Amino acid sequence: MIDKLEYLIALARERHFGRAAEACGVTQPTLSAGIKQLEDTLGVLLVQRGSRFMGFTPEGERTLEWARRIVADSRAMRADIDALKRGLSGPLRIAAIPTALPMVAAITTPFRARHPDVRFTVISRTSIEILNHLENLEIDAGLTYLDNEPLGRVNTVPLYREQYRLVTSPAAKYGDRDSVTWAEIAELPLCLLTPDMQNRRIVDGLLAAAGGPPKPTLESNSMIVLFTHVRTGLWASVMPAMLADSLGLTSNVRSIPIVEPEITHLIGLVVPHREPTTPITAALVSEARRIAPRLESLTVKDPALAVLQP
Repeated sequence: MIDKLEYLIALARERHFGRAAEACGVTQPTLSAGIKQLEDTLGVLLVQRGSRFMGFTPEGERTLEWARRIVADSRAMRADIDALKRGLSGPLRIAAIPTALPMVAAITTPFRARHPDVRFTVISRTSIEILNHLENLEIDAGLTYLDNEPLGRVNTVPLYREQYRLVTSPAAKYGDRDSVTWAEIAELPLCLLTPDMQNRRIVDGLLAAAGGPPKPTLESNSMIVLFTHVRTGLWASVMPAMLADSLGLTSNVRSIPIVEPEITHLIGLVVPHREPTTPITAALVSEARRIAPRLESLTVKDPALAVLQP
């Protein structure tokens, strides 16, 4: 039964029978037969069938909710028993929004010091993708905004507040200022994240409220791409303060506080809202709670915060 529920979850994630079968490591006929057996067992149609995947029936959507819960509990049970036998080990999958990627090491480094047999995978995703990955059991935790857009059913650990800076050349417009307003930034051509990123939606809203739409001269889903352009001294961007400092300011780049209004947004850890949770997720939550006071006390002058100290 568990393997057939896994098929259903994979189909919801991939929206394609062939890709779902490949993700599960089985042939497409095997996956289709497994879902048909599940339908026969439950006595309802779960999938709207045609020449391609067309979605789930209402019964299929409800079954999918149960499938995620049952499969998650099954995995948690196996992980719990395994932890009792061998201690905490195995993979830990984390997804983070691009602006929070430099702060992942603040959690993973002390976590690894306590649990050296854990292996990490860290990927960059949008805030919406992080929630989808959590729901489909593709990741164990995410690092994302907690206070701006709806999160759904997740447990959260607040970590720090994202503050915003104009990152630009000292010779550029406003580059010699100690602070700059959002209204002034609205006048500038900027390098910004792509519109699918929540940080971009935040910046767009602030610029619109200040009197003008954003004027991006370059868009990317990578903060590294934005920062390398800014470091040439010929581009400007709006970035979180800790991110800008952690990437490394040079003589060509200044990080200038943005005021009027001085806005912050809360970044934190999100994990599935399930009890009991897996031992590895529970340990990650404990680590996040332990380091949260240090992260919250970070200043822009000290972005490293001894991140690499356990």
